[in-house]
Amino acid sequence: MEITVQQLKERLDKNENINLIDVREIFEYEEANIGGRLIPLGELMDEIDDLEDLKSEEIIVMCRSGNRSGKAQMLLESLGFENVLNLKGGMLAWAAEIGSDYVE
Repeated sequence: MEITVQQLKERLDKNENINLIDVREIFEYEEANIGGRLIPLGELMDEIDDLEDLKSEEIIVMCRSGNRSGKAQMLLESLGFENVLNLKGGMLAWAAEIGSDYVE
């Protein structure tokens, strides 16, 4: 399943408690991010124990374009995470549709 950048922005604007995981690399996150927890895709398996308490909660995964986060989504689902959404289009879509003024 996916979530659009507009849907995510609406939820962020409402200050909803969102489990947002950014699977990009550190340098990408430092260039621009929307406040998600940084866990680069290559390190996701090493961090899986720390995410165990989120297995039944909604998790939104994101990256630059939606490709790496799609892989993260499949990995998490294969490990029993029940409600994982991929940010459609990733940060590229965010910059194009929401703009960079919202980016931290």
